[in-house]
Amino acid sequence: MTTILIFLVVLIVAVITGVPIAFGLMLAGIGMLWQMGFLDWQSIALQMTNSADSFPLLAIPFFLLAGEVMNAGGLSKRLVTLGLALVGHLRGGLGYVAIVTAVLLASLSGSAIADTAVLAGMLVPIMRSSGYPMGRASGLIASGGIIAPVIPPSIGYIVFGVAGNVSITRLFLSGIVPGVAMALALTATWWLMCRRENMSTLPRKSGAEIRTALVNALVALMLPVIIVGGLKFGIFTPTEAGVVACVYAIFAGAVIYREITLKALYDCMISAISTTAAVMLLIAAAGITAYAITIAGVPQQLAGLLGPLAQHQVLLMLAIVLIVIAVGTALDFIPTILVLTPVLLPIAKQAGIDPVYFGVVFMMSAAIGLLTPPVGAVLNVVCAVAQQRYSDVVRGVFPFIVVQLLLLVLLVLFPQIVTVPGQWLY
Repeated sequence: MTTILIFLVVLIVAVITGVPIAFGLMLAGIGMLWQMGFLDWQSIALQMTNSADSFPLLAIPFFLLAGEVMNAGGLSKRLVTLGLALVGHLRGGLGYVAIVTAVLLASLSGSAIADTAVLAGMLVPIMRSSGYPMGRASGLIASGGIIAPVIPPSIGYIVFGVAGNVSITRLFLSGIVPGVAMALALTATWWLMCRRENMSTLPRKSGAEIRTALVNALVALMLPVIIVGGLKFGIFTPTEAGVVACVYAIFAGAVIYREITLKALYDCMISAISTTAAVMLLIAAAGITAYAITIAGVPQQLAGLLGPLAQHQVLLMLAIVLIVIAVGTALDFIPTILVLTPVLLPIAKQAGIDPVYFGVVFMMSAAIGLLTPPVGAVLNVVCAVAQQRYSDVVRGVFPFIVVQLLLLVLLVLFPQIVTVPGQWLY
């Protein structure tokens, strides 16, 4: 118990004082090892190296670069234009555009932060000029942004798969239906909201304009088809899928759309390298924490606490979901995965829960943490881009969080929603 207390105190103090979370995890792990008498700097260096030395993790820089190139090369912009052409004329149509585009962007980049920034940057000015209530509109954009960690290709699935030794391909394919369900839940909620408010609409596009928008976006729309098809038929692994996405995005942006220059490509690479370095440092630091948690027997202790629920998979999953969401309110997305996966996944396996199903539900729970204060990384992005007060965006996002939580409960009660389509696709 003392060991766990040291871990929590060190990590909380690090977060409160503004210490980067990677160094907070290092300090917490070192503190645990020191308390148990296992502090060995060679072992610490070895754990950090082994944690980051994984072939599947190579997918992260490629998917990050692909996302950056898509934004710079015009692919993301054309998806937004397509959404405007299809549903922009409906009451509250810009909200539906945000949801449709969020799903399309999620199937391209897998980064909630990047997708939210693109959505907010392109749609917030139009929403503001059209008289939309900005707190609610910003909340919708933020809620659409968290679809990215659930629909493939997701950076979160890659990290979870490596941390828990779970098939990343199966995680990718099993996340498609839950991700689409998130979008449908947001659509239904936005529709109910629009019925009570008089929102202005955009002019209906002609058939020719819709066809033009569809043709312009066709190259971008083909990328998720290529990735999912390649994974399903075993043409390439998730890591190789990252390379395919990266090459495809560069070719589309430079040759087909001709919007990306060498200078822009260089900037995209620098941005992707910086983000990759931050993620890999987190993974290396979490290796120390995972090592210390294993030595301390934390999984066994937590299994003892959750033991009475082991015979009731639904209750166990509900308890795990609550733990993940609670931790996600204080930790960012990747640290939540790295800290909790080695602790909770063995308990789920012991109870007979499918690790792939567990991973999808875990990812949705962690993604919701991106919308919850005090951290709420996606909320901060929307506030910065939309220039809205944090409190207004929190109030605007609250109804969408409730709906996503209800969907999460539905997935816990009916695991077949995840497992059956995932097995069929695989």
